[in-house]
Amino acid sequence: MESRVETAGINEQALQQQEAREQWTLLGLAAPAVLAVVAIIVIPVGWLFYLSFIGSDGQFSLEHYQKMIQYKSYARVFLITFEVSLLTTVICILIGYPLAYFLALLPQRWAGIFMLAVLLPFWTSLLVRTYAWLVLLQKKGMLNDFAIYIGLWETPVKLVHNMTGTLIGMAHIMLPFLVLPLYGSMRKIERDMMHAAANLGASPVHAFWKVYFPLSLSGMVAGSLIVFVLCLGFYVTPAVLGGGRVVMVATQITAILENQFDWGAASALGVVLLIATIIILYLAARFLKFDAALFGKN
Repeated sequence: MESRVETAGINEQALQQQEAREQWTLLGLAAPAVLAVVAIIVIPVGWLFYLSFIGSDGQFSLEHYQKMIQYKSYARVFLITFEVSLLTTVICILIGYPLAYFLALLPQRWAGIFMLAVLLPFWTSLLVRTYAWLVLLQKKGMLNDFAIYIGLWETPVKLVHNMTGTLIGMAHIMLPFLVLPLYGSMRKIERDMMHAAANLGASPVHAFWKVYFPLSLSGMVAGSLIVFVLCLGFYVTPAVLGGGRVVMVATQITAILENQFDWGAASALGVVLLIATIIILYLAARFLKFDAALFGKN
């Protein structure tokens, strides 16, 4: 009996040692990736936090955060940033959902061909696409000339250097980020479900809203969050198409660095935007089941 107990103890100890060796092996294999994450993300973000608490006198201070509370211009910048991001997301949903639905109904071969058109903007530089919209939307641009020619309006309309031009450019750039996860979610929906709903007496519209739309929500939530979060840090498109009239956080950070060379104030803006983004993702994970949406679980 005692020998059996001793044997069991030895086996358990051997298993623990083997498990410890496996853990150290996995840690060793993951070490390069962990070091890369620390070097590329943790250290820069930590340095950003540090600079945001350094005042103009070089001492620890909260003056940069106090200025954000004291001056209303900072609140206006954040309001415009969230407004532009939200409106861009809504526009992408209104355009991207019908487009993804159309692609999901096509045969796989044709859907792949049409998907190339959706992904085509990724093959062009962001700056090139933005300046292309600047050319198209200006008062003497092709869009105004065509609209006047067909009689939509009589005089050129100002479509650039304002909120309208900014939203058009950002929606064009962000649209693929919504279509891709939404299309993947829709492709997983069995068409037999719609047929079953029709057999049970549901009209096509009723079957869509009661069956198809809820099953596609996971992809729409994931795509919307991606679009919204990416829009929060946009710089090029608002700076070019906004013409200085649409000032977002990234634009304000650049202006502070160029005009005042104040790394503390710029870092504080970046920290607040980062915290706001983390809060949004947390709320999404908490209330919208973001994990399920991200991995396409219906």
